[in-house]
Amino acid sequence: MTAIQTILKHYPFGRLGRLLDGVPPGDPGIDVGGYPKDTPILLSVGEPRDEPPSFVAEEVAKAASGWSRYPPSRGTPAYLRACAAWLQRRYDLPEGMIDPGSMILAVPGSREGLFFAALAAVPEAPGGAANGEAQTPTVLMPNPCYHVYPGAAAVAGAEPVLVPATPASGNLPDFAALAPEVLARAALAYYCSPSNPQGAAADLETLRAVIALARRWDFTVAFDECYAEIYTGAAPPSALQAALAMGGGLENLLVFHSLSKRSSAPGLRCGFVVGAPAKIATLEVMLRTGGAGVPFPTLAAGTALWNEDSHAAANRARYRENFAIAARVLGDRFGFRTPDGGFFLWLDVGDGEEATRHLWREAGIQVLPGAYMCRAGADGTNPGASYIRVALVYGPELSEAALNRLAEVL
Repeated sequence: MTAIQTILKHYPFGRLGRLLDGVPPGDPGIDVGGYPKDTPILLSVGEPRDEPPSFVAEEVAKAASGWSRYPPSRGTPAYLRACAAWLQRRYDLPEGMIDPGSMILAVPGSREGLFFAALAAVPEAPGGAANGEAQTPTVLMPNPCYHVYPGAAAVAGAEPVLVPATPASGNLPDFAALAPEVLARAALAYYCSPSNPQGAAADLETLRAVIALARRWDFTVAFDECYAEIYTGAAPPSALQAALAMGGGLENLLVFHSLSKRSSAPGLRCGFVVGAPAKIATLEVMLRTGGAGVPFPTLAAGTALWNEDSHAAANRARYRENFAIAARVLGDRFGFRTPDGGFFLWLDVGDGEEATRHLWREAGIQVLPGAYMCRAGADGTNPGASYIRVALVYGPELSEAALNRLAEVL
C-alpha cells in the first residue's frame, strides 16, 4: 500500500464521513441562546469555539503591508523573542537556556511542524543494518494518537510503530518496552502530553526517561505540547524542564507549541518549535522547501498572543467548567474520568462506531469513533473500538445541554 493509500484509508474524518453517509442527523432538541435551534452539534473535531482576543484582528490589520512579502525564514525577531519569553515564564526556565535566534522556529501551527519533522528526521537511506542488510527506519508513536503521526511516517518512508497507550500504561506509551531491534531502527518518536484523546499528562520523571531513551538509541523525540495550557489541576511539565534537569541541552528533542488551543485561534495557523540549533536548521529547510511559512501579519498577532497570558487563563477556566459539568452529568458512566489536560472526553460506550451512528441519527450530535484514532494490534484488536472521543469545545451552557442529550441517547 502506498503512502497516500495508507493516509486515505486511515484518515479519521474521511472515515467518519463514510460512516455517516446517508444517515440524516436527528434533532438535538437543544435550545440554547446564541446557538441555532435544530442545528447539529459537532463534538468530533478539536476546534475551539471561543473567539480569540480582539487584539488579534487589530495586530493583523496593523501589519497588513506584510501580506505583499514572502514569510520570513524563521519568524520575526519579535516573535521569536516572545516565544522564548513565554517558555521562560511558563516553565520557569533560566534566562539564556533558549536562544531565540538559533533554537526557535516559527511554524504554521503544530500540525504542520509535526508533519515536516518526520521528513527531516527519517534518513533518506534505510538504516539500522542487521546481518549486513539495511532495514526500514521506524517512527514510534502512541496508540491511540493524532492522525498526523502515522501519516507523516508513511510519507517519510518509515515504518510506523504504534505503542499501546491504554489505562494499563497510564494512557501514555512506554517506548522502553519495545524490542532493541525496533529501537535501533528508530529515527523519530512522537510523544503527546497532555495526550490526545485521553488527556493524560506525563510527569517530569517520565519525560526524563523518554529523553534518556532517545539519547541512548540516538533518535529524535517530537514532543507535542499543544494542549499544555489547558489543564484541570496542576500545570503539566514540559520536556524542556526535563531537559533542564538533565543538564540543559536539547539534543534529541523537538518541542512543539501552538496558539490554536491556547488562544482559541486555530485559523491563525501559528506556533513554534524549539530544539537544538542543528535540528532547527534542518527542520527549517524542510518547512521552507514545502512552503510552510508564517506570514508577517500572522506573526504580529502571534507575538501579541504569546506576550499575553490572561486570555489563556480565561480559556482554561471555561474548559475546567466544562469538565465539572461532564463529571456532574456523566458521573461514573462510560468510564468517565476528568483528564489531566486537553478538552476531550474518551468514553467507553461498548461499540464506538455504533454509538457514533446512533448519536447522529437520534440527536444530531457528531462524535468521533475511538477506533479511528487507533490501529489494530498484532492480534487484530483495535484498542479504541469501544470508545468515542467527545470534544468539549463549546461554551458551558451548550456543552451541558449536549452532554445531557448524549447521556440520554446512549
